[in-house]
Amino acid sequence: MGGFDFKKQFAKYNSKRGIQMKTLIKFLMLIIAAVVPAQTNNYSFWLKDNWFIQSSEVVKVNGEKISLPDFKFEKASDTNKADGNWYPVNLPSTVLAGLVNNKVYENIYYSDNLKMISDEKLKKSWWYRTEFEIPNQQQKKTVKLEFDGINYKANIWLNGKLIADTSIVFGAYRQFEFNISAFVKTDNMNVLAVEVFPPVAGDYTIGFVDWNPTPPDKNMGLFRGVKIKQCGDVSINCPFVESSLQIPGFKTAALKISAEIQNNNSRKISGILEGRIESILFAKNVVLEPNETKTIVFNANEFVQLNIYNPRVWWTHDLGKQELYDLVLTFKTDNYISDSQSVRFGIREVTDYFNEYGYRGYKLNGKKIVVCGGGWVDNMMLDNSYENLQTQVAYARHMNLNALRLEGFWGNSEDLYNLCDERGILLMVGWSCQWEWEAFIGKKHDDYGAVTTGKDFNLLSQSWRDQIKWLRNHPSIFVWLYGSDKFPNPTLEKDYLKTLSLFDSTRCSLASAGNKTSLAGKTGVKMTGPYDYIPPAYWYIDSLNGGAFGFNSETGPGVQLPVLESIKKFIRAEHLWPVDSVWNFHCGGLEFKNLNCFTEALNNRLGSAKGFHEYNTKAQFLNYENSRAMFEAFIVNKYKSTGVIQWMYNAAWPKIWWQLYDYYLIPNAAFYGVRKACEPVHLIYNYGNKYVSVVNNTLNQFSKLNAEIKVFNFNLAEKYSVNKTFDLWQDEVKSLLSLSEIEGLTNTYFLSLELFNEKDELISSNFYTLSASVDTPDFEKTEWFVTPTKEYADLTDLNKLTRVSINKKYSLDKTKQGTTITALIENPAPNLAFQIELKIAKKDAIDNILPVMWNDNYFSLLPGQKKTVIGLIPEIAGDVNNIDLIVSGWNIE
Repeated sequence: MGGFDFKKQFAKYNSKRGIQMKTLIKFLMLIIAAVVPAQTNNYSFWLKDNWFIQSSEVVKVNGEKISLPDFKFEKASDTNKADGNWYPVNLPSTVLAGLVNNKVYENIYYSDNLKMISDEKLKKSWWYRTEFEIPNQQQKKTVKLEFDGINYKANIWLNGKLIADTSIVFGAYRQFEFNISAFVKTDNMNVLAVEVFPPVAGDYTIGFVDWNPTPPDKNMGLFRGVKIKQCGDVSINCPFVESSLQIPGFKTAALKISAEIQNNNSRKISGILEGRIESILFAKNVVLEPNETKTIVFNANEFVQLNIYNPRVWWTHDLGKQELYDLVLTFKTDNYISDSQSVRFGIREVTDYFNEYGYRGYKLNGKKIVVCGGGWVDNMMLDNSYENLQTQVAYARHMNLNALRLEGFWGNSEDLYNLCDERGILLMVGWSCQWEWEAFIGKKHDDYGAVTTGKDFNLLSQSWRDQIKWLRNHPSIFVWLYGSDKFPNPTLEKDYLKTLSLFDSTRCSLASAGNKTSLAGKTGVKMTGPYDYIPPAYWYIDSLNGGAFGFNSETGPGVQLPVLESIKKFIRAEHLWPVDSVWNFHCGGLEFKNLNCFTEALNNRLGSAKGFHEYNTKAQFLNYENSRAMFEAFIVNKYKSTGVIQWMYNAAWPKIWWQLYDYYLIPNAAFYGVRKACEPVHLIYNYGNKYVSVVNNTLNQFSKLNAEIKVFNFNLAEKYSVNKTFDLWQDEVKSLLSLSEIEGLTNTYFLSLELFNEKDELISSNFYTLSASVDTPDFEKTEWFVTPTKEYADLTDLNKLTRVSINKKYSLDKTKQGTTITALIENPAPNLAFQIELKIAKKDAIDNILPVMWNDNYFSLLPGQKKTVIGLIPEIAGDVNNIDLIVSGWNIE
């Protein structure tokens, strides 16, 4: 019996209620069948390599001929790029990505080169062609062809036969499966040819809204994977694990497991569906009528072993471990494994509630959380590598964020979702506003968007179903959004809600990212901006729009400039200064097409910049203080505030607006402002009421903490100093004192906050630059995207800071995660060293800086102060030999 211990297993399965004898006998018979050795009869693989693409305008023959082995074509190479040659690509790949990788177009993101690509040839259909072999198995095989994502329509040919055409294959977010058993050849060459048509105006395609330009090919292509699946007469589809966690206590979790079992044969078939989760086994007899598909369910009432005692619970990274389980389902018939599918899942409970102010909040495993995240976007050509995604998800964790919002079902695979499962980052996933406005989709919209006909409803309902079933096992996903700026037509919303009730009731959903009321009731979230520059105080004093109350599903301070080395990579030297139309090309669209509002604030608050370097230095100051203020305001106001999503998190291409790090994965100052704001235990200054508070964002409690609070005039004369000792409960916000009564302050002054534990170890520090003249928003002139500033705080004294030379020492250590750098930074001068910026660069190319995750950056040092800073250079940075630590800053020599 292969070492199967019945006594041990049944002891494990016994519950406090006991197991009825009938259930025991039934289970025993199934287990006996399950442990008899069975031949495997399934084989699947992705069609990743050996693809070639070419325009239908060039290829003058049809799919019947292209999909035959004797079709002759020339392959493009670095030395042979004749127009008729076919370009090699690896899937997934859009057409443009394939052409760029083959150097048909080069440096497309540099300057305004993107405008130089003619989209005429990209308006035509393009062919994708590959050849593959299928091994000949002993048993009669079922062979299926699966497409995870085609943008936008396609004709699919295999071995000279049309498998499906554009009347069936359309919709970027549809997923398709075709039984190709009658068309494939075993132990022989098969040829697959897919003619892909680009989206046109009115199509529900992948969109970048006003965030960046639309790629010239409109992301036409096989942008997700293509798979060959071999199985027996019966196949397993869409396995799903639901968990119901006992709260509080987490003593038990009841699992419900389901899967669609499909008879691919015209005869009646019986067999056994077996499941395994670690040492837990369960099985069920299944009878399928000819060509029948049946959903088989295992629930904890019938299968008591699915009541998990003391389960390992999945948490976000800031609250606990990211525990994951693996389910394996196997269908056996006639002593053969007809099919086997596995899926990874987590046990966790996500719920929502309304606070006393009428805003929606969220709980994870019964604990209230403040959702702190950013708005995600894929690369413009949808070509994110696994290593790229690894770094980006690591960045979220490093910034102490606990969530990302995906406006659009992003990802060319499940890699992003898997990484968020593993790294403990929550995901809000759903539709984009791309389809809600005529300016973006290219067809008229109404109050519900541009989905207006029965045909449209049907397409979007099917797309919604496909995406939900594809992604629903990921514990990181906590909210489905089936609307964005608006909410869907009631007819369509009914379909969306029905899909959720049938296929996933394990998480929350929202009809809109805005404060709307639909069939599902009030959303209880807001999307009131701002999206352009506002001063730090705004987040504390605004009580009507984007301020720190409720759940703001997308908001931010607008322009977030990359570091100067990154800007040099995409803006020509002659355009670096002054800011001009080339800069604007790398801005957003509509109201976000230039830097005017941001530059006005920079000039008024900090003084006009005289050149590119000064402009960037001052921009980084604004980046840091505003991003920090936004997150601090929402955190210190918990749970009146329940969440905030920084718009945006990352960059689809080299850009100027909305990003915590740039397209090259180089963090800007906003990155470190967010990291500072979201520290686990943290001292915060409220720009609105001038109070200092301490926040505990952990599940731990602390005794005898000591806060050291100091205020310095511009000349560093100490104007105020106090120490506060206190205890801090888990998840507590404690107000410590007000700084409103300090007299004799200079126009520009500084606030130093340091927090020590009972061992007198520094656990948090914060440094603010403040002004006696405060920023005053002009609330009466608020527009949907910005509240203008009536009066600006005057921080221009910063231009008078004396230049300072910094001492540095550093060492490098190789680790599994990359290379760790430990740097000792010292200010030996009698003056303030302000806004110190640390970078790692190649010694022979100082503009070639590398992505680094510092535990602190853009910090200031008082006279004589030292600071040890640790950074991790991720593997994606490549070779770290011959590098140097570059120290720069506002007044650093």
